[in-house]
Amino acid sequence: MMNDTIRDMKTVDVIIPVYKPDDKFKRLLRMLDRQTYPVSRVIIINTEEKYFNAFFYGTRELEKYHNLLIRHISAFEFDHGKTRRYGVSLSDADYFICMTDDAVPEDTSLVENLLKPLEEGKAAVSYARQLPGKHAPETERFSRQFNYPEKSKRKTSADLKKLGIKTFFCSNVCAAYNREIYEELGGFEKHIIFNEDMVFASKVIDAGYAIQYCAEAKVIHSHHYNNLQQFKRNFDLGVSQACYPEIFSRVSSTGEGKKLVRQTAEYLRKKKMSGRIFGMYVTSAYKYFGYQCGKHYTVLPKKLVLKFTSNPVYWQKDGEEAIRVNVNSGFGRSGEEDSWNRNLKILKREPDPREETEE
Repeated sequence: MMNDTIRDMKTVDVIIPVYKPDDKFKRLLRMLDRQTYPVSRVIIINTEEKYFNAFFYGTRELEKYHNLLIRHISAFEFDHGKTRRYGVSLSDADYFICMTDDAVPEDTSLVENLLKPLEEGKAAVSYARQLPGKHAPETERFSRQFNYPEKSKRKTSADLKKLGIKTFFCSNVCAAYNREIYEELGGFEKHIIFNEDMVFASKVIDAGYAIQYCAEAKVIHSHHYNNLQQFKRNFDLGVSQACYPEIFSRVSSTGEGKKLVRQTAEYLRKKKMSGRIFGMYVTSAYKYFGYQCGKHYTVLPKKLVLKFTSNPVYWQKDGEEAIRVNVNSGFGRSGEEDSWNRNLKILKREPDPREETEE
């Protein structure tokens, strides 16, 4: 890009909650550093410093980057909404992109493509296409194709009747936000078990703004969950929807689930993998049962809730309590970790803005 164009660019930060980083996180950082649209800062909110330091210990990997801002929190402090709100509070960019630590940009134009609808004023939020990883199972590959098709789409309140819950679909695996509109609508929820992206997306739609699915912006991201993990994940999904009936009572998600099961079976038949259909049905039953248990969590004893959830810490705090721990006081750090962290030259701000911005 030409120098005068670069000068006219608005700023963008990338916010990444991290937990037990692996090589995907290294590849993510490397690809962000190569983007055609330069990233001002990469803001890392890491859960449990000991895992982060153990992974990078003895390497100079992080010293390659001039724009890292790293904050460490404990597992007790993590919350899908609150943690991302904290990351946003550390940013003063015009736009910010939320990513997960296992989402790797497919190319160097991810940020440029993701920000285009925001810069053009066509959307308040845009989210990327997710492509399956090299070793993803066939059912996961089709799931990615089902939820993230090749064609981009702009969604508004006019689509609610036709698209239903898909109107609110948005994923913080990789999603860009107009900072001004984010602040106007109150940001992510402060205490939420899951689905902070879709809950905020509903605010966007209800306020008359648009959400852009940007198929040109691509990240490699897929999972291989076992049936129990699927149950727990969908239990949390059901809880998140039960906690916001004003949003999710308007639209049903079971129709989309049934459609996915039916089309996955057709996909496996065409791929001559009919032998895997029964296993897919079993997994789908785990998902559905977990989702229904989550939707009706209020009638379950807490012992079962804690057994069913993938996020037990959520049930042990009230959202505000979790933020009282001062992450700069050495919480959970060993002397060795402190020494290593002091020797690592990374961008930090003092004092911790969280103490000033929390309500």
